[in-house]
Order: sequence, then C-alpha cells, then structure tokens
Amino acid sequence: MKLILASRSPQRVRLLNEAGYEFVTVPADIDEQAYPKDLPPHEIARWLACAKAESVRARHPNDLILAADTLVVLGNQILGKPENESHARQMLEQLSGSTHQVITGIALVGPDHQPCIVDHVTSDVRMKVLTSQQVHDYVASGNWRGKAGGYGIQDPDPFVVCLTGSFSNIIGLPMERIQELPLDSYRKNGLSDSTSS
Repeated sequence: MKLILASRSPQRVRLLNEAGYEFVTVPADIDEQAYPKDLPPHEIARWLACAKAESVRARHPNDLILAADTLVVLGNQILGKPENESHARQMLEQLSGSTHQVITGIALVGPDHQPCIVDHVTSDVRMKVLTSQQVHDYVASGNWRGKAGGYGIQDPDPFVVCLTGSFSNIIGLPMERIQELPLDSYRKNGLSDSTSS
C-alpha cells in the first residue's frame, strides 16, 4: 500500500519531502468550484479535501490517499486561485492591509475497511498595505499562479506583517497536524518526527 499525495502543488510536495515521508503524487481531477455553496468556509475546505481524496481513491483503491485544499477567507468571501493576472491583482488589492484567514482542509482515506480522517487547520494572516507598484511587481513575477489568495507566504517579500497559527498551513499543508496522522510506516528511516517547516 503506497502513500499518495492527491495534489500537484509543489509546495505540498516539498513539505512532505522535508518531513521525511515516502510518497507518490497523483493529482485529483475535480471541479474546485462544485462545492455546496451553503457551507461555511472551513466545511468547504474539508469538503474539497474529501472530494480530492475520493477522486484519487477511485483510481487507487488499495492505497492510502492524503489530500488537502487551502482557502483564503476575507470576511465572508472565499478567495481561491486567481484565473489570470487581472484576477490576481484584484485579490492582492483586496487583501492589502487586511487580516484574513487561511484554512486548509485535509483528508486521509484508505481502502474501504480503513477509517477516513477529515480535519481542518486555520491560521490568521496580517498583510501590510501594498502600493500599486508592489502589486504590479508581484503579479508580473508570476508567483501568484496556483496559489489561493494570489500570494505565497514562502515567496520573497510576501507582504505578511504577522501571523498566528501554523506557518506550513499557510503554505498549503499543516505539517503539525499531518504528523499526528497514522503515517509512521511511510517515514524514511533515520528521520525524526520533527519538520523544518
């Protein structure tokens, strides 16, 4: 039984690698806009993580599937991944000077006889007020691509003033929670339970 990360995110791959897990990646094939619209944001993150995990389990029924979905939430508005440069610019302008939440839903599913674990982790992020030039330069860099809210806290000058909660959660995978999951048999020999993230 393999451990499969149901994601194409290079950030999630890096976090799992740094924590010493042996896994393969199989991107999920779902419509990320198909979630029930009446759910609160944390339930949407959990729903999407489950949908990703089940999508991959349908193709790999005998393996253990880890999936995650990260949302940026400003007030009652969910900011997903920007569709283009104009959308990324709009998101950054909305987040400028804000305190917003980053919520990652996680799901771990295996063969039918194994329990499904679903959870979420929330971090609060304070962003400084951005100038038009800062927004322009960041959008021009392309670093916004594939990132909820249009920014990555791991990028150079990510505009973050302060945060509370898990740093790796903001990147896309809350490693403190991941390391509480029953994944010890997938850790490489000789590595401790700590992670540099």
